[in-house]
Amino acid sequence: MVSSVIGLTTTEGAAQIGQPALRPGAHQQETVAPSFSDLRTMKPATSPGFPVYPDLGQTLLSRTRHPDEILAHALATCSGYAYSDADTLGVMMTRLGLEQSHCRMIARYVDAMLIRSTAFLIQSSDGRVVILCYRGTEPLNLISWMATVDVNPEKVRLSVAGSTGSFEVHAGFYRNVRVIDNEVTAALQRALNGQSVLETAEPMPYSLEALYMTGHSLGGAMAALAAVGLLSDHVFDPIAEKLRAVYTFGQPMIGSPEFARACAEDEFLSRSVIRYRYQNDIVPAFPPTASGAFAHFGQEYRYQNGNWRHSSHPTTQISNLAEIAAAPLALLSSPLRLLRKIPFAYSWQDHLPTHYVSALTPRRVPSEFGD
Repeated sequence: MVSSVIGLTTTEGAAQIGQPALRPGAHQQETVAPSFSDLRTMKPATSPGFPVYPDLGQTLLSRTRHPDEILAHALATCSGYAYSDADTLGVMMTRLGLEQSHCRMIARYVDAMLIRSTAFLIQSSDGRVVILCYRGTEPLNLISWMATVDVNPEKVRLSVAGSTGSFEVHAGFYRNVRVIDNEVTAALQRALNGQSVLETAEPMPYSLEALYMTGHSLGGAMAALAAVGLLSDHVFDPIAEKLRAVYTFGQPMIGSPEFARACAEDEFLSRSVIRYRYQNDIVPAFPPTASGAFAHFGQEYRYQNGNWRHSSHPTTQISNLAEIAAAPLALLSSPLRLLRKIPFAYSWQDHLPTHYVSALTPRRVPSEFGD
């Protein structure tokens, strides 16, 4: 198994909501998101278009087939705003349709160990739904980027689809998941027992019925790896039974081809891990072949020519180092009309979470803001 992927740490400190928590150590943020009326100054509490999905909580509960258009948009938006704080994410989840959700951020930063690990738990106001969202690679943070390129393999023991073996996984992703797994598991256990994921809140009306995992970039890799660990250790079965799907956006590969094949033998991991890749986003092709052999598992959907299509040939590793060097040019060329049509094989521009949110927004929905 990915040993106890969802126990290592205890809370040591707290950061104030809205204040950057960048120092090494442990950080927590907790908030109850606003109501619909709180976000509608001088307007009715609801109207056509606000919130974006009036029945989002029920949709999260009722969907049994994945991918789902509404869930893909909602979880992509959640993943994009996970680069902020609990307060901002709570506001956006209210706009999407989860009014007064309980939102908790759990984070640990250990620069010397290349750890920049942040997870959010968003719990519906009735307690029946929890979204576990991991923050991705922070664009302007060197340690966050170094964690992504810390590809030295970590051997883990995995029990899946009735078989057990040792497999190599990306060391940076593994450490970033493990360092906060105990707090995450404890919060999910609280939800399972009919309590709030917030440590100071009263009991919820209902216990956990539906769990979703999601994330963009590094966050997507952490979500997928956490799901593998959750399903690999039977001690977590009460939580794993509530897991409905994993939606990731611009996710890099997390393990060796042997690891990917083992995961593909598991029905949930092969069908309900949904990976989205926007156009020529370079990150799903990482790590490059020069770093060793890696492979994807789960279903892949690729955005090309204005449509999302299921890919029968998942993204493989980038092998040409020159293409990695050229990828930043696609980012630089986007503001220049004459350079936009250059056919770059890979692009950093396409990795931005805004592209995923926009491309996954249903045609009838104006934006994630709702009005």
